[in-house]
Amino acid sequence: MKEIFRKVLPLSLIVALRFFGLFIVLSVLSQYALGLPGGTAFLAGVAVGGYALTQAVLQVPFGVLSDRIGRKKTLLVGLLIFAVGSAVAASADTIWVLLLGRFLQGAGAIGSVVTAMIADQVREDERAHAMAVMGMTIAMSFAAAMIIGPIVGGLWSVSALFWLTAVLALAALAILFTAVPEPPKIVHSYTEEEAKIKHVFKDKDLVRMYITFLFHSSTMAIAFFLIPIVMKQKFGMGPQEYWKIYLPAVIFGIVAMGPAAVFGEKYGKGKEVFLASIAFIAVSFALMGWSSSVLWFGVGATFFFIGFNMFEPLLQSFVSKFAKVHQKGAALGVANTFAYVGIFMGGAVGGWLYQTWGEAGVAILVIAVCFFWALWIFTMRSPSVRENLFLPYAEYDKSKMDGLKMVNGVTDFYMNETEEIIVVKFDNEVVDAETIKTFLARR
Repeated sequence: MKEIFRKVLPLSLIVALRFFGLFIVLSVLSQYALGLPGGTAFLAGVAVGGYALTQAVLQVPFGVLSDRIGRKKTLLVGLLIFAVGSAVAASADTIWVLLLGRFLQGAGAIGSVVTAMIADQVREDERAHAMAVMGMTIAMSFAAAMIIGPIVGGLWSVSALFWLTAVLALAALAILFTAVPEPPKIVHSYTEEEAKIKHVFKDKDLVRMYITFLFHSSTMAIAFFLIPIVMKQKFGMGPQEYWKIYLPAVIFGIVAMGPAAVFGEKYGKGKEVFLASIAFIAVSFALMGWSSSVLWFGVGATFFFIGFNMFEPLLQSFVSKFAKVHQKGAALGVANTFAYVGIFMGGAVGGWLYQTWGEAGVAILVIAVCFFWALWIFTMRSPSVRENLFLPYAEYDKSKMDGLKMVNGVTDFYMNETEEIIVVKFDNEVVDAETIKTFLARR
């Protein structure tokens, strides 16, 4: 576990700093945007969620770019764009300049690149633990942002929050080039046809994960829309009191990640973890939609964070497990695109329903979504059917690797020259590990 922390923590800090910059303005941005020249309620809403649109559009291009020119170079480009966008937003004197800054912030779409780099650094049987580390740092950055944002914005200005975000983006660059280790050297063979983006849609297990990303992020957007509004309008809480709901919810959510990672990866119960997570989310919205006390509303918010965070260490891990090594960045880019589309859809639909039917209408929608989501997960194959073999060079014949293309059930293979191992991905319902070992054995 210590080695996982060494490899993953610097990358997790980069993601956490970036998300902190996005989260820190959430609790104060809509009111600030309304006060700018040209500001309207609609444009204020676009300012809050518009970054998700550019994120959705550019996740796949950034993922593909990282597969071709390298992860670090792509992260450099993305963080610089994010820093420039933050500076533009900080300097905004009209709503249109603010929108430009927010769209530029979203254009630094490095989420899938960081996840792909973590997948490069960590063996697949340890990946859920690595994703849990990243998820915990993001959760902590969110908790800190929800507390610090209103305080700093109130004492100074929202502009100061954006300047802080730009500085943190530059700090992330420093971490990238001083603390992030170089990824291992991977050697693999694939045709030009196999490198095309359409191939990340041919694996049915991957497509199921993409749709799960869509459901997962849409419920998140609805929750983040609903929770502050109900706290203010129904229970009369001011922004300075929001931490009373968010802090325990985030803490319990972080705690839930560990068991989810262990049961999902170590014991091969990923499907069961997903179903339990959906149940928590459905119950959470029932409580938030119909509770008459702030206590039960807080329990509902906590249940949401538990259910939401139980997915976190497994979603990215399973996508990187199912994707071929040369498509890892592209597949994670597609998954994150579905996630950001879900954020936009969830925010828009949730806002419309709340305006029409209140929090009960929003709760009914999410419970219905959870029902179909659970059916979607119930009919999927368990992710544990995908396994990996790690075979040392000294004991197996590398010259036989190309022949694995003819072995039914082998989904991918490559050489990790840094660690001097052959890695074979296979479907254990079709072929077993011993058959592959026998095929590659030295004679």
